[in-house]
Amino acid sequence: MPRFSPERGEGRPAALSLTSWSASCWLFRPCTFGAGAREIRGTPAGQEGLEPTTAGFRDRCATNCATALGLHSGHGGTEHDKDRTAPPGAFRSSEPVLGPDESNRTSLPGPSDNTCVRASHRGGTLARVNTLPRVSTRLAAIAPSATLAVDARAKALKAAGRPVIGFGAGEPDFPTPDYIVQAAIAACSTPANHRYTPAQGKPVLREAIAAKTLRDTGVEVAASDILVTNGGKQAVFQAFAAIVDEGDDVILPAPYWTTYPEAIRLAGGVPVEVFAGSEQDYKVTVEQLEAARTERTKALLLCSPSNPTGSVHSRAELEEIGRWALENGVWVITDEIYEHLVYDDAEFVSILKVVPDLMDTTIVLNGVAKTYAMTGWRVGWMFGPTDVIRAASNFQSHLTSNVNNVAQDAALAAVSGDLTAVAEMRTAFDRRRRLIVDELSKVPGFEVPVPKGAFYAYPNVEGALGREIRGRVATTSAELAAIILDEVEVAVVPGEAFGPSGYLRLSYATSDEDIVEGVGRIRALLTEG
Repeated sequence: MPRFSPERGEGRPAALSLTSWSASCWLFRPCTFGAGAREIRGTPAGQEGLEPTTAGFRDRCATNCATALGLHSGHGGTEHDKDRTAPPGAFRSSEPVLGPDESNRTSLPGPSDNTCVRASHRGGTLARVNTLPRVSTRLAAIAPSATLAVDARAKALKAAGRPVIGFGAGEPDFPTPDYIVQAAIAACSTPANHRYTPAQGKPVLREAIAAKTLRDTGVEVAASDILVTNGGKQAVFQAFAAIVDEGDDVILPAPYWTTYPEAIRLAGGVPVEVFAGSEQDYKVTVEQLEAARTERTKALLLCSPSNPTGSVHSRAELEEIGRWALENGVWVITDEIYEHLVYDDAEFVSILKVVPDLMDTTIVLNGVAKTYAMTGWRVGWMFGPTDVIRAASNFQSHLTSNVNNVAQDAALAAVSGDLTAVAEMRTAFDRRRRLIVDELSKVPGFEVPVPKGAFYAYPNVEGALGREIRGRVATTSAELAAIILDEVEVAVVPGEAFGPSGYLRLSYATSDEDIVEGVGRIRALLTEG
């Protein structure tokens, strides 16, 4: 395999290659994982003769759970879906996932009688019917962010006067520390900030990020190997864009953050999901990773502390995973955005600290959003090998150019300052973590592993499925989340957004009062009868 994606390669401005992207756009229904990896191979619509690979149930899970919650209409399949093939034993649906009418997707622009507006102005009619889809296949297949959708609906209901309590948002509820805000105010009056700055990021900010990385993780990185991005999400997308080519497998431990598989697919890659349930603290083992590895495996995605589960890999676990990746030539993309939010005896350790030899094949993702309560400022970064960062920088130079200069100066103040405000927020999160675990443990049918990082609880709710709740029966966590929202006006994110059904994610980045009241409503609902 090439070191990094040639479409975004060194020595020329890079463009995202999506020419055969539909090969990774699958419409199988979700299925439940067993141990290890589950993947489905077959022939997608319009790609006969190719051998794309995809991974199990997740492809349309976000669509299904959002549809169950009434958030959007979903995405549709095509007639070709009925003829897709899969190997013996592979799960696939007998019918496509609910979605928009295909005739709508291929509807013609202009009047319904197929006359072209431009031609009608000349007194003519449409000479040739354009039957191509109105929306590109690659974008039509993307599900909206389920976490943002749940949060948006909760806020809309609250704005309409409903007493909704939302556990959907993955963001601190604290204001950004004042010293950071003041730095931004001063930046507004700096004339240099009114003009373009380097697409890779202000040199002074990249130097500060390098110093912060050494301070917090013990990993030494050159400022020239750091790329400042518009939030952590852009770093995620550009990391995959930089190294993944069409058909490359990316091992994705599940449960996972809902954006990861979409980013992999947009880069042309294939997410190969490896599930670790609550019985193993949501942490995959090297044995599971090895079972999922093929000759097409390019990278492994790691997120510790984890969104959505709150699990944290130990030093020994990371070393074992890192040695496996090194020995097998597997790239590691590690998301470390929750590095400062660990509790009890948990310790944040960067995989590069325990396996330094991975430096040449690892991309680190981070940002200011979670640590400094700066989700709205949109500043993230990535660092890695020189050639990969150069390729990603070329890409960004065409995509967005530089990150907002005022936000960069705010981020500079954040990463250069002391960690007093961070420690205060972590103390509050720790109190809320213990509170929500105690409250959730009282809910019938909920099994609640104690999270050691981030600000999420991820209970196993399989024990609450399959029974009647006010005349309705939830057979999936998406249906259970919908019932909870409808009946007691509490918004949670179902497990289908992050992998398999049977789980709920609740963010405890909210007040103690809302935690007690919100979980209390859920307990009362599930205790009835």
